[in-house]
Amino acid sequence: MAEEQTDLETRIIQDIHSKEIDLVNRDPKHINEDVVKVDFEDVIAEPEGTYSFDGVWKVSYTTFTVSKYWCYRLISTLLGVPLALLWGFIFACISFCHIWAVVPCIKSCLIEMQCISRIYSLCVHTFCHPVFAALGQIFSSIKVALRKEV
Repeated sequence: MAEEQTDLETRIIQDIHSKEIDLVNRDPKHINEDVVKVDFEDVIAEPEGTYSFDGVWKVSYTTFTVSKYWCYRLISTLLGVPLALLWGFIFACISFCHIWAVVPCIKSCLIEMQCISRIYSLCVHTFCHPVFAALGQIFSSIKVALRKEV
């Protein structure tokens, strides 16, 4: 039973780090849906009456599309892994700070505030409540009558 438990834990840990990635749908959460989805028609457009030659338009389209494709591939080949390492490091640091500093600090403050709020509540009920109850009794017997004299 204990061996099965440790085997299961080992598989779960291994699955987290060796998760199979989808090479077809590389943006499953649609993070870059509107941002970087730029086609030729989004950048270059000729209004009616100012058309270039059809051959120039076709070559321009092909040049734009192919150069964008290969420049992206070249830049991602050169900088993709170093930037992935950098972003992994940054998010690891953020996670570390959040887990080991921010959340414990907030929890500590909440615990202290709960203690202080109890003391504050006791002080209000002990000192302020009787004073305001007495003032309320005093001023409750005052009656104001408004008369209009002509």
